[in-house]
Amino acid sequence: MRIAVTGSIATDHLLTFDGKFRDSLLAERLDKISVSFLAEKLQVRRGGCAANIAFGMASLGQRPMLVGAVGHDFDDYRSWLELHGVDCDSIHVSDAHHTARFVCTTDQSESQIASFYTGAMAEAREIELAPVAERAGGLDLVLIAPNDPEAMIRHSQECRERGYPFAADPSQQLAWSDGDVIRSLIDGATYFLSNEYESALARQKTGWTADQIRSRVDTVVTTLGPNGVRIERRGEPDVQVGPAVVRRVVDPTAAGDAFRAGFLTASTWGVTTERAAQVGCVMAAHVLESTGGQEYKLTRAGFLARLTESYGDEATADVEQYLWCAQEEIPVA
Repeated sequence: MRIAVTGSIATDHLLTFDGKFRDSLLAERLDKISVSFLAEKLQVRRGGCAANIAFGMASLGQRPMLVGAVGHDFDDYRSWLELHGVDCDSIHVSDAHHTARFVCTTDQSESQIASFYTGAMAEAREIELAPVAERAGGLDLVLIAPNDPEAMIRHSQECRERGYPFAADPSQQLAWSDGDVIRSLIDGATYFLSNEYESALARQKTGWTADQIRSRVDTVVTTLGPNGVRIERRGEPDVQVGPAVVRRVVDPTAAGDAFRAGFLTASTWGVTTERAAQVGCVMAAHVLESTGGQEYKLTRAGFLARLTESYGDEATADVEQYLWCAQEEIPVA
């Protein structure tokens, strides 16, 4: 499958606060908020939604094309992604800006407060998808993950005009978007991916009901946190899949990216929607047990064992013929 993954490519600065944000927030004073949280730990990791998703897909044996904008400081990160099977030949390199930065603090309840420095990502709006398709001999799917807003709008419109199937994954960017923008990002998508909060926000801002969204999108995928995922496909019964077994939650950052990588990759294998969702949930479990979106390591045996433990022997029998883990013999730094 020829899959282009568009979106943010960033460095993550992940901090841990040994307390709960809510204990320092006054509901009646949120209009003049001024708080500081003493972080206990700092991890600097490779990240960005598109890069995390592309890494996950490559880890499962895909060869995704990563499409985004980075700074002149990207060389080491590029080498890492290419080593793990990601095609980086369609990445735009800025002459003026650094690669984007994501700074996120997580508290004891797994609530998060984050900031994002755009940097070179703003130049993603200059990227056209047609040369990517020409180089690849066509595009079977374009994933439009959180990115520069103008880039997301441009990529969505180009997909509709050129007939490229696309997955709408606006996620965190729904917060700044108005109804017209969100409608332009979702309408006509093969997939619309979000979590429960984002799904409700999309309905509120667009004025569309859940049924109206389903009428415009082939498949609606809503992650439910510890309750797994719900998938609504036009003309078919809804599918709900519970979470995979997680030994210990270390950091929730990028678990949603890992789910997308697993779900979309497994969807190309021709397995059922339920099986694809289960593969996505197992991928998310690996990220939940690590710090950062690209620090886990997959092995075929380990992945299948987790799939069996979580969903049974039948799930494993349906998936094992397709599974090849690109990281199998690659050490993770």
